[in-house]
Amino acid sequence: MATITKKELVDRIADGTDTSRGFAKAVVHQFLDEIVTELAKGNRLEFRDFGIFEPKTRAAREAQNPKTLEKLHVPAKRTVKFKPGRLTESKLDGQIAD
Repeated sequence: MATITKKELVDRIADGTDTSRGFAKAVVHQFLDEIVTELAKGNRLEFRDFGIFEPKTRAAREAQNPKTLEKLHVPAKRTVKFKPGRLTESKLDGQIAD
């Protein structure tokens, strides 16, 4: 398993669309900024066949330090849930070749 960086994605997009690296980088940055902005507003983002990003709030809870057995309060936390779409799941299951 490899880790793909944003830079590598920008380079691939620039090569695949025959555009400059600077333009591809600006588009990727703007796209990611818009996703974060909408999630921060509490909006759900749906990309057909790719998947759905949805903000969720985890409830506050009591936890325990396993080493000291001390009780701890874990506050509520906002997070993002991702549900893969049909094509994403098919690719991950190996049903669709690259």
